[in-house]
Amino acid sequence: MTIELDGESLTPADVVAVARKNESVTVPEATLEAVRSSRARVERVVESEEPVYGLNTGFGQLVTERIPEDDLERLQTNLIRSHAAGAGRELRRAEVRALMLTRLNALVKGYSGVRERVVTHIETMLNEGIHPIVTSRGSLGASGDLAPLAHMSLVLIGEGEAIVDGERRSGETALRAAGLEPLSLAAKEGLALINGTQLTVGLAALTLVDAEQALQAADVAGALTTEVTMGTTASCDPAIQRVRPHRGQSISAENVRNVTEQSEIVESHRNCDRVQDAYSIRCLPQVHGAVRDAVSHLREAIEVELNSATDNPLIFSAAETDDRASGTDDVGVISGGNFHGEPLGLRLDYATTALTDLAAICERRVDRLLNPNVQEAHLPPFLTEQSGLRSGYMIAQYTAASLVNENRSLGPASIDNTPVSGGQEDHVSMSAQSAFNARRVVENTTRTVAVELLCGAQALEFVDSDLSPGVGTARAYERIRDHVPPLREDRPLREEIETVTQLIRSGTFIDGIL
Repeated sequence: MTIELDGESLTPADVVAVARKNESVTVPEATLEAVRSSRARVERVVESEEPVYGLNTGFGQLVTERIPEDDLERLQTNLIRSHAAGAGRELRRAEVRALMLTRLNALVKGYSGVRERVVTHIETMLNEGIHPIVTSRGSLGASGDLAPLAHMSLVLIGEGEAIVDGERRSGETALRAAGLEPLSLAAKEGLALINGTQLTVGLAALTLVDAEQALQAADVAGALTTEVTMGTTASCDPAIQRVRPHRGQSISAENVRNVTEQSEIVESHRNCDRVQDAYSIRCLPQVHGAVRDAVSHLREAIEVELNSATDNPLIFSAAETDDRASGTDDVGVISGGNFHGEPLGLRLDYATTALTDLAAICERRVDRLLNPNVQEAHLPPFLTEQSGLRSGYMIAQYTAASLVNENRSLGPASIDNTPVSGGQEDHVSMSAQSAFNARRVVENTTRTVAVELLCGAQALEFVDSDLSPGVGTARAYERIRDHVPPLREDRPLREEIETVTQLIRSGTFIDGIL
């Protein structure tokens, strides 16, 4: 599969395909024509000698400094070098590919003013597996993700380092491995390469897909827990959802109904003495649904941002702008704030909070499966025979509790602000940190869901074998048992938790279940 980049139709699924599955990319001819037109506008402005930010002036607080035409190439190169001042761990391969892909898609919209060769260089690097070394910290999410994008761009000019075929190479050597020469940057190109939200949106797209997989798996896990604890699915009745019609709530309720369909276990206690289930079971549609709505809110922003022009300034025909734009009679250059990451930062923080609560309710259901003080009579303490001699899944709950605690420790980064650049950039979004926090939370939450699935499958071993589970919960049990045997004797559980985590993340767990 080849992903076509036109600046208009990139999806989160496309980001996953290129970043994780190494799918190739191509830029269609019609899109390249828009790139050429945008570049021609930049050249007309440079020739006019009108002072325009980003083309022939300094940057940040140095915006008032006019740069002579003979120094414009040096200006752009200095910009890349000086802004490559990041720190921290190096981005993973998939994160770098997501960064490159989303920057490329933004450039081909035709408002950034780069030459076609800049586009084809990034396209070739992606397709040939040239992955710049990019440090993860340094972005404030305004003027975009400057430091990480600068580290990526160093390789384009033959500097920095990149990974090629698993080996660390100099930028120039890495380019030549793909048949490319280092770029000499022209006016506007350095700024166009580093001024944008691509670290934030690349990470957010990967996080979004993982979060949606975790949500689906959590609905299945909650349904399985409901079943094996002899809970009722009456709380998922469509009538309840209809009179409080939040979309996410209705979807989660429907998922539970579908996976427990034809469950003899649920039917076996229809007229039992229990009046109500605990909130972690009874309120599953409301809690999971609210998380689903928060994640949907994030998806809306990501889908817009993936296909947006986010550098500064942006280049238009004069007919598209009003008379306050810089430029010439036929070119409008607008210096604005599309690089500001707040539209993503705030929603990432919202999703982070919601996913933290998803992990919390999963952990509470794990406790109901294991805890001898609250579990059902047919379940042995910690889901193991001869408890005391054996600890069973006791410490798996500790792990879930630890993951929930870590999630809760990650505060909303986007509400912080540290002015920089001599006060010119006096309000920043910290959206990249929001994205890193969201990634950690979705990873922790997915592992917590995995623990609940493992415990739910183990609990089913102690349910009357004459009673069949629902069509979906039966498949869930079988999928887990394809990889993890019943717990008969104590054994290390680390690899089993990780195996189920990866099943969820890959999307293969819910195939044929939801």
